[in-house]
Amino acid sequence: MQIVLASQSPRRRELLDRAGFLFEVIPSDRDEIITKTIPSEVVCELSYQKAMDVYEKLANQENYLVIGADTVVASEGEILGKPKSKQEAYDMLKKLAGKDHEVYTGVTFVYNEDVLKSHTFFECTRVTFYPMTDKEINDYIKTGDPMDKAGAYGIQGPCGIYIEKIDGDYNNVVGLPIARVYQELKELGLYEVGI
Repeated sequence: MQIVLASQSPRRRELLDRAGFLFEVIPSDRDEIITKTIPSEVVCELSYQKAMDVYEKLANQENYLVIGADTVVASEGEILGKPKSKQEAYDMLKKLAGKDHEVYTGVTFVYNEDVLKSHTFFECTRVTFYPMTDKEINDYIKTGDPMDKAGAYGIQGPCGIYIEKIDGDYNNVVGLPIARVYQELKELGLYEVGI
């Protein structure tokens, strides 16, 4: 079965690649429609929409397994997506500095085994930031790194120096809980890496 990643995220591509998956990338271009408010439900809803969008575009659908994913940061019950401006990035980082928050990634598999099937799950990781001064926040924003990332930061980049600790899967914070993805695929009998 050919694996398709329904995401243009270079971080998700890199995680799948490093784990030994053979896959192609077909990003979803569907407008996101959010009907939920609970972070875990939002990421599951969006990952399903992305996976279904790409699956519906494929010919010979029975040969494909599509993986959709979506990540959000949640702080004190508020969902923080990708910042639309430097001011929004500043506001998000100010909110996160010196506190705990959660990172949720929803993952959906869409595939065909005589009938269309889907499987959706989410992973949650708790992240604690060290305090950040206004200068540190602004200097980080100047790198441009926050602008394409949920919560306005990437744990694997320059912002890593402000992460005090994490409780859970590091790769989930990067954008894809790769070990959980593999375990779920294996449990469903869809994929197994020969090591």
